Amino acid sequence: MASRPGAGVTRAGGAGTAGPRHSIPLHRAEALRLLGSVSLGRIVFTQDALPAIRPVNHLLDRGEIIIRTQEGAAIATVTRQADTEGVVVAYEADTIDPVTHVGWSVVVTGYCRPVTDPRDLAYYGELLHPWTEGQREHALRIRPDLVTGLRLTAALPASATGSRP
Repeated sequence: MASRPGAGVTRAGGAGTAGPRHSIPLHRAEALRLLGSVSLGRIVFTQDALPAIRPVNHLLDRGEIIIRTQEGAAIATVTRQADTEGVVVAYEADTIDPVTHVGWSVVVTGYCRPVTDPRDLAYYGELLHPWTEGQREHALRIRPDLVTGLRLTAALPASATGSRP
C-alpha cells in the first residue's frame, strides 16, 4: 500500500491557522533590549566540525551575554581551547506565541570567551542561577558583534493597506 504525501505529519499548536505574518526588522538597541527581557536562549557553536546547539539561561551585562556552564561541558571546552579572542558563536532568543504566531526573535553572532576574573565569576554566580541540576563553576561572555532581530506581527488585510486585489 502506497502512502500518501503528508501522511503522518503532525502540526503542533495549530500551525498554519493564525494567518499570514509581517516581519519587521529590529534595530540593534531594541533587539538587545528584547534579548535582555528573557532568561532562556540557545547557544550555537562548532563541536567536532559540526554545529551544536544548547539551551541555556543567560543575563545581559553591559551589552554582553553571560551564561554559566560546568566543567567538561562542550562549550566550556571549546572556549578554553580557543585563542585570546575567543570562539565564534551564535546566540538566539525569542518569544513567539504558539497560537497567534506573533512575537520576536533575536540572533547575536560574536566571540565567546571564558570569564576569568574571580569577582565577576562570584557576581554572575549570584545573579544567574542554572535551571538544571549540577554545579556551574564557569561563566562565558559573548560579545555581540552582529545583532539581528525581527518582530512578527499580524499582517494587515489588503483592504486596510489600501491595496486592491
